[in-house]
Amino acid sequence: MWGISGSMSCCGLILRRAAAASVCWAPVACTASPRRLSTSRRSRAFAKELFLGKIEKKEVFPFPEVSQDELNEINQFVGPIEKFFTEEVDSQKIDQEGKIPKETLEKLKSLGLFGMQVPEEYGGLGLSNTMYARLGEIVSLDGSIAVMLAAHQAIGLKGLILAGTEEQKAKYLPKLASGEHIAAFCLTEPASGSDAASIQARAVLSEDKKYYVLNGSKVWITNGGLANIFTVFAKIKVVDSDSSVKDKITAFIVERDFGGVTNGKPEDKLGIRGSNTCEVHFENTRVPVENVLGEVGGGFKVAMNILNSGRFSMGSSVAGMLKKLIEMTAEYACTRKQFNRNLSEFGLIQEKFALMAQKAYVMESMAYLTAGMLDQPGFPDCSIEAAMVKVFSSEGAWQCVSEALQILGGTGYMKGYPYERMLRDTRILLIFEGTNEILRMYIALTGLQHAGRILTARINELKRGNVTTVFETIGRRLRDSLGRTVDLGLTGNLGAVHPSVADSARKLEENVYYFGRTVETLLLRFGKAIVEEQMVLKRVANILINLYGMTAVLSRASRSMRAGLRNHDHEVLLANIFCAEAYSQNLFTLSQLDKYSPDNLDEQIKKVSQQVLERRAYICAHPLDQIS
Repeated sequence: MWGISGSMSCCGLILRRAAAASVCWAPVACTASPRRLSTSRRSRAFAKELFLGKIEKKEVFPFPEVSQDELNEINQFVGPIEKFFTEEVDSQKIDQEGKIPKETLEKLKSLGLFGMQVPEEYGGLGLSNTMYARLGEIVSLDGSIAVMLAAHQAIGLKGLILAGTEEQKAKYLPKLASGEHIAAFCLTEPASGSDAASIQARAVLSEDKKYYVLNGSKVWITNGGLANIFTVFAKIKVVDSDSSVKDKITAFIVERDFGGVTNGKPEDKLGIRGSNTCEVHFENTRVPVENVLGEVGGGFKVAMNILNSGRFSMGSSVAGMLKKLIEMTAEYACTRKQFNRNLSEFGLIQEKFALMAQKAYVMESMAYLTAGMLDQPGFPDCSIEAAMVKVFSSEGAWQCVSEALQILGGTGYMKGYPYERMLRDTRILLIFEGTNEILRMYIALTGLQHAGRILTARINELKRGNVTTVFETIGRRLRDSLGRTVDLGLTGNLGAVHPSVADSARKLEENVYYFGRTVETLLLRFGKAIVEEQMVLKRVANILINLYGMTAVLSRASRSMRAGLRNHDHEVLLANIFCAEAYSQNLFTLSQLDKYSPDNLDEQIKKVSQQVLERRAYICAHPLDQIS
């Protein structure tokens, strides 16, 4: 699940992280819980290896499974929570009144939902990422509750789990897990949106070195008016290794009871109106030195690990919402008559339901594949995969809710029904947890950085005109142009996929191979300057998101066919449709990345934008204007 607080500032952190080749990659741990799913050990570089034209099969095939005991345990949670959200949560009232009722909060606490990923030894449920994703499907049925809980644990207290000392965990996690205390994440400031490095909040060490004096203001903080415990990011003076003094971001655990902590009135928002979002101010707040979270000056790494850790679950949460939306909309379409026929009989309405089912299937597959990766030992780095899930799911949600309103017509537009609220709640998904524009830069640059490290020697030889390397490259490109048969081991008797999706698997293999060749060409063409080529990077990210989606549905559909799960033929149909569409999109996008492609209109687009922004207006003459 997800939270709005810190969403703008995290964008700058993400982009800086992706662009800086010198930054060391910190492991992204998604839970400190001892629970791990019974899946085989996997490699940890799936998305990055795609940039080299490789498919690391053992990481994604077979699709992750849970044991029967684990499935029974998950279902023990699912029943009561589903019953509560179906029978007792009044989402219309929450939206209208702009707050979650006290009795609803108390029931959420009693169900253990404030401590889903807090380890059991600290009083939480200690859920694996897969279990967390499953409960996220249900909690997402109310957007305001989903955001409130996510801000509390996916980012608010997550720093304690990832970077907290044993003393910090023992002191704070039990009350946070029970819901007695609520957490918030404080990063975004009035003058620092996407550029988190420009934050002005500052902490100064006292003369006796026992505490920091914290001053600053944070904006758009979810749970800001409810929270007792804040994860706060501020700059401090740090003596660097070369004895110079520099400003560095440090993370702090701040209690409201420390004093000097106030908050503004709740913001009046477009959607997720029941969640509490407000400004939080710190004025001469004394924070004990033992409340530094992680290393002094290491706040950047703490923030990145927190933000990377929760994005994957947006896929399952949105899929849960879309499944409910499909049910409600299908009931309407199958009973509403026009021209003496049910709406469901019309082709353009059927197309919309196919789209919604496909999007839900793909994002659900991506989310649970990523959750399975994250549940492996060793805290694997799945930050690219998680970012891809977030981008695909948020955009899929917005598209599908819009299509549902189109099916419903005027009914969907009326406040007496839940559909317009779902539309308003959905819009924030493209903005928080890192805007989709910034996340695309992160996805592309992180993978290109990985490929660059491995391909550096080869690229340098090409630039120097090494005869052997040049002729080898020319020969490979000639074979490619003549129609190379690509076999990356997904099909055939020893292949990873079921024969029912073999054609789609071959499409994936072809896309992956030519993507790898294109990446090498881009690195040779742009070098480090590719950081500034945002339209190029967007295309790279879009291809990668499609490749990951194709992989996820092929893996899941293959498992369903082999296990004989109900409606497995329907899964195959969805997988094959998505792969065919993604394959065609990828071919076109790859062609646009060619230096001399007539399909690439980047320069014209930049020129139009420049002319509009220079005058800050639409500059065309009115169609009724005449020359006097």
